[in-house]
Amino acid sequence: MAERPLRADARRNRERVLAAARSAFAERGYAVPLDEIAAAAGVGPGTVYRHFPTKEALFAAIAVANVEELAAEARARASAADPGAAFIGFLDRIAEQAIAKRDLPDAFAGAGADAMVAARAEMDDALGVLLARAQEAGAVRRDVSVGDLVALLKGLVVAVQGDPDPDLPHRLLAVVRDGLQPK
Repeated sequence: MAERPLRADARRNRERVLAAARSAFAERGYAVPLDEIAAAAGVGPGTVYRHFPTKEALFAAIAVANVEELAAEARARASAADPGAAFIGFLDRIAEQAIAKRDLPDAFAGAGADAMVAARAEMDDALGVLLARAQEAGAVRRDVSVGDLVALLKGLVVAVQGDPDPDLPHRLLAVVRDGLQPK
């Protein structure tokens, strides 16, 4: 049986909840209380629960959207004329996300794991294409796999969270970039 489309007011409330949750999770990570998200959206907690029965469901919706956006960006960059620059640009984007979004480590760690499986697979595929093009162009070591790269990015994202040094992400990313260069 097909789901009925949301009424206009319910659709607007859902979008307000998603926008407030995206901002709150980015600023404070998974620990933000749902009541605060409801208040920021200008709705009651019941409205949040009508659209998202659990905090995990709300976080998964936001985390999946974030990972899908990164996957789409990786796919778009994969067709660039300079695969090495496109690859490095994507790493820079991940570093920017790590600085701006406190929820990225939780998303990479698999919070909302059931909903994240397809998005992570899409991300790994897109990253694989971007990585392969950069390797074929001689810009990245050939012995680096997507799994290796994901592990490095997870480590980078976790390492910079909560650190007061605004230059740390850029320094760590420079070390990762240096390590990815061909031997």
